[in-house]
Amino acid sequence: MSAHLALDEPEPAVADDGVWLTCIECGETFAPFDAVRYTCDDCDGLLEVRYADLPTWDEFGAGGSPESGPYGVWRYSAALPFEEGVSLPEGGTPLHYVPRIEEEVGVNNLRIKHEGMNPTGSFKDRGMTVGVRVAKEVGVDRLACASTGNTSAALAAYGARGGMETLVLLPAGKVAAGKVAQASLHGARILEVDGNFDSCLDIVQDLAARGEAYLLNSLNPFRLEGQKTIGLEIMERFNADEGTYPDRIVLPVGNAGNTAALYKCFRELRKAGAIDEGDVPKLTGVQAEGSAPMVEAVEEGNDEVRRWEEVETRATAIRIGNPVNAPKALPGIRETGGTAVAVSDEAITEAQRDLAEEGVGVEPASAASVAGLRKLRESGEIGADEDVVCLTTGHLLKDPEAAFEAGGDPEPVPNDTEAVLDHLGE
Repeated sequence: MSAHLALDEPEPAVADDGVWLTCIECGETFAPFDAVRYTCDDCDGLLEVRYADLPTWDEFGAGGSPESGPYGVWRYSAALPFEEGVSLPEGGTPLHYVPRIEEEVGVNNLRIKHEGMNPTGSFKDRGMTVGVRVAKEVGVDRLACASTGNTSAALAAYGARGGMETLVLLPAGKVAAGKVAQASLHGARILEVDGNFDSCLDIVQDLAARGEAYLLNSLNPFRLEGQKTIGLEIMERFNADEGTYPDRIVLPVGNAGNTAALYKCFRELRKAGAIDEGDVPKLTGVQAEGSAPMVEAVEEGNDEVRRWEEVETRATAIRIGNPVNAPKALPGIRETGGTAVAVSDEAITEAQRDLAEEGVGVEPASAASVAGLRKLRESGEIGADEDVVCLTTGHLLKDPEAAFEAGGDPEPVPNDTEAVLDHLGE
């Protein structure tokens, strides 16, 4: 583990009510809300939010049970920078049983954490409830993001809720219609860029550096604070149901924000004494074969990710060639004993269909986690005795065209009951 990911620093003088920012590269510390800041002033490294006091389960509700308090992101306010944020509300998503897939894959226990059940249909809402609250704290009035779709939908909704102007940059022709519709209806100004997601992010970062907008991509460390509550919910709910913690969490990887956020969640729980070292789940990332820079880095043992200039997959939410959170996520995969795997678009679609047959409707990128689980079981990387949680990140209706293509075709019938019965009997 990098020395600056260890959470063992004393509270610095710049802390505000026990909260500060630390650069994971050089260890420099900064006040959290005195200025707009996304990366380190000294070395441009990624920043993490740090706390003088880290909570245990009891501080999230009497008895530390999911039933002991309100559901959602702000149930975990003791682990966040504020008591409350700009909320719709978000979080409290289900941890589904999928018995047929569990039996077919052959693991001891399989659960699906369905983040598509958030207000705008994806996990991005968790980050926005914190991020938009921070934007108000630092006094900005224009929010901006680059997006493959889900970030733009969440930012538009939370920006609207907070009464703030919202600007989203999308790669032209590469974003599912359902996501563009959300951003549009929530009042965002939508700019379609002649380039891919990484090009959009380059422009948004430049706009943010010029003070033209407040960046709310996952480069913003406060975004990941909201997203780490996914890990808190998984650990708390799984333990309440099964009396143990999952051995492994398998998740789709785009910008690697969730991987980084979950790793931070587990480091904080360990530091607080809420879990033991052996309780930390193995973080296992899944990417599409046409967009797999993280997998390449893990398989080759590289300390850095090589930017892929050309990426392509029907799983549009993870069509990203330069995951900005790799410096946080790569250590997370390695330090927890996890791995990363690339899967084909065909395997993703098959997993999407199989989840739908269990009643769990997800967009293609979400299904990558189940496709990755299958591939790693077949290779023996994941054992039959493991308890596994697969993270699904977005709702089926985020990409209705992909859902229609993956499903069965409508069957035309005459306008007559007897003809319908005859057709059903054929």
